Amino acid sequence: MSTLTDTIARIGSPDSAAAMSAQARQDRLTKPQGALGRLETLSIQIAGITGQPRPRLVNPAVIVMAADHGVTRRGVSAYPAEVTSQMVLNFLNGGAAINVLARHVGARVIVVDIGVAASLPAHPNLIDRKIAMGTADFSVEPAMSRAQAQQAIEAGIACASDAIDAGVDLLATGDMGIGNTTASSAVVAAITGRPVVEVTGRGTGIDDAGLARKIAVIEEALALHRPDPRDGLDVLAKVGGFEIGGLAGVILGAAARRVPVVIDGFISGAAALIASTLAPAVQPYLIAAHRSVERGHDAVFAHLDLTPLFDLGMRLGEGTGAVLGMSLCQAACKILDEMATFGEAGVSEKV
Repeated sequence: MSTLTDTIARIGSPDSAAAMSAQARQDRLTKPQGALGRLETLSIQIAGITGQPRPRLVNPAVIVMAADHGVTRRGVSAYPAEVTSQMVLNFLNGGAAINVLARHVGARVIVVDIGVAASLPAHPNLIDRKIAMGTADFSVEPAMSRAQAQQAIEAGIACASDAIDAGVDLLATGDMGIGNTTASSAVVAAITGRPVVEVTGRGTGIDDAGLARKIAVIEEALALHRPDPRDGLDVLAKVGGFEIGGLAGVILGAAARRVPVVIDGFISGAAALIASTLAPAVQPYLIAAHRSVERGHDAVFAHLDLTPLFDLGMRLGEGTGAVLGMSLCQAACKILDEMATFGEAGVSEKV
């Protein structure tokens, strides 16, 4: 299994020659230059990521990391912790939103138990990477040890590598974990330096009293642990979640293998912050799918200099926005590859 250090060392710069070739072809396609907007720049970005001037993305998969959070004991979620394990079974049975949307775009759903606080029955489609029965309550002690934080990231790297070895050429990040918007808000506040109140939303739909309690819990935890914003492992260990670490690993593992990875919503955004803190070179490999209604998501985009592909007012998680983003990645690459140039079509160019 690739270690975190080895994986980070393998993340190089995007292939500028492939990106330039893609740009040159885009400029010769039968349309005014730039007329397809973000689809054009997205195809060029993917060319640089893959090193292929005309990339073809035909085998997508979404990796859904599931884990529980000890901080839920503080009443920060509208749902009980038991919902995490129940939803994992729903994923495995094909009945969740991520299953529907993944089928819609032709993507495989890879479900990973990286820290669910229950003993899940064996299932051929469930990957067992359980580190512990959920994190500790970070309002009173660190969420996990530094060794567990690294273990979570390396589990994500392994899952990404296994998927790529099996032929996956486009990855998306997904999550499941009651309480994970609390952990994500803590991570975002710690790394970006934004006030907790500016990056903390209602998550599963808590009321005003619940939101005030959630903000207070995060502020207390950050004051107690003082995570180092320059050290992603320290932030993850003190106030993060196993699934956040796992998704950071997926991002790093995909970048090291030059496979595009589409980032989902707020929890995936927190994972991207962890990944970019550990390996700044990962930034050009990030494709932000959508803007969540979670109020801290914009702080993620600002810190990582990302612009999401769309905004549909979504806040479910699971990778639902990311798989829709996959469809746009595939469309962008098909335009680049399948559309005729002026010369190929015998169409006169502008004078």
